Amino acid sequence: MATTRTARTAWEGNLLDGKGEVTLASSGIGTYPVSWPARSEEPNGKTSPEELIAAAHSACFSMALSHGLAGAGNPPAKLDTQADVTFQPGTGITGIHLTVTGDVPGLDEAGFIKAAEDAKANCPVSQALTGTTITLTAKLA
Repeated sequence: MATTRTARTAWEGNLLDGKGEVTLASSGIGTYPVSWPARSEEPNGKTSPEELIAAAHSACFSMALSHGLAGAGNPPAKLDTQADVTFQPGTGITGIHLTVTGDVPGLDEAGFIKAAEDAKANCPVSQALTGTTITLTAKLA
């Protein structure tokens, strides 16, 4: 069964001085302010498309890695994933770095790294971001 998720943005003004609000409409969990300075300089309490991509990627990767590990007989006790999305004004997104630390009883470091590389290549968000360089650091806790 396919699912569709929806977010909306209401924007006022031009790019540099304008402001907007992103609403996570499907879940109804919140509305978040966005602005160009929050995207290209400091967040100052606002979010950006890149932070939202980082959130989506870290969650998707964690789910894919958890599923792969469990399917191989090594369900994780815990995964801690961070996604860093780099944005260069005038160029765009220049890369994404995933960092994951796992507590996976019965699995060695090499097996964990292999599973993490597979999750990086195959999670749906990674696949949607084809064309962007995605790097990975994976280690056991």
